[in-house]
Amino acid sequence: MADSDAGIPFLKGHGTENDFVLLPDPDGALELTEARVRVLCDRRAGLGADGVLRIVRSASLGEPIGTTAAAEGAEWFMDYRNADGSVAEMCGNGVRVFAGYLAETGLVAGTEFAVGTRAGIRPVTLSADGQVTVGMGAVRLGGTSSVDLNGTRYDGVVVDVGNPHLACVTDVDLDTLDLCRAPDHDPATFPHGVNVEFVNPPRDGVARMRVYERGVGETRSCGTGTVAAAAAVLRSQGRSEGSLVVAIPGGRVRVDCHDGQATLTGPSVLLAAGELRADWWRSLS
Repeated sequence: MADSDAGIPFLKGHGTENDFVLLPDPDGALELTEARVRVLCDRRAGLGADGVLRIVRSASLGEPIGTTAAAEGAEWFMDYRNADGSVAEMCGNGVRVFAGYLAETGLVAGTEFAVGTRAGIRPVTLSADGQVTVGMGAVRLGGTSSVDLNGTRYDGVVVDVGNPHLACVTDVDLDTLDLCRAPDHDPATFPHGVNVEFVNPPRDGVARMRVYERGVGETRSCGTGTVAAAAAVLRSQGRSEGSLVVAIPGGRVRVDCHDGQATLTGPSVLLAAGELRADWWRSLS
C-alpha cells in the first residue's frame, strides 16, 4: 500500500461499558469530522461506540486550550466527541480508558500523570488491580430544575462537572424508566443541552443510577454523571463531602467528594485493535 492508502489505526475500549473508539493521532494529522465520528459510532454502519477519543499531543491539538494544557504539564490531550459528532468538554469514563491506553503503550511513565481535556487538566492515578482514579476537578452545585420524561416531571439539582448535568434523586424504580428519547429540559437553564441522571438514594452505601447523555442517548455508564449523582445524593442528605459507590448498568464506580473536588475510581478496558480502511475513511469526508 502507498502511504496515502495506509489504514487508520484504531482501538476499542470501555469504562463500565461506556464504550469508545480510540484514534491514536499524536501529531494531529487526522481530519476528524462530525460525519466521520457519527459513522464510526454507528453500531451498524461503523464500529459502534458512545463516543470517540482522539489521542493527540496537547501541543498538536491546534487549539489554544491544547497549548495551555501542554504548558501545564499534560503532554497528551483527550479530544472527546459524542456519538452525534459534537465536541464535549469532559468524559470521566473516557479519561480512564484514555489513561489506560497511554500507560499500556508506554506513552507516559509511571502511574501518575496528567491528561488535558476541554474541562481542564485531569490528574490520573493507575493502581495495580487495573482501577484508574481520575481527579474530576471542582463539582459546582447550582439551583434546581426539572425534566419531563414521558409526561412525568422529575426535579433535580443542577451540577457542573466541567459539563452540564441535572441529577434527579428519586425513589422511582429505575427499571421502569423509558429512556429511548431525551427527557425534555429547560433550554434557558441548559442552552447547550444536558446530561440527565436518575438516581435512587443509597442502600448499604450503594446508589443506583441510569443516565441519558446529550448527543448520545442512554448509556451503560457516564463518569461525570456518577459524580453529579453522588453530589446530588450527598446534598439530599445534608452533606457536601463523602464517598459513595454508584451502580450503573455497566458496573460500579466509586466517587469521593471532598473540599469541593471529586475523584472517580473505576476500571479501564481495552479489548480490540485494528485498522480502518483508507478508502472507507476518505468516503466519509
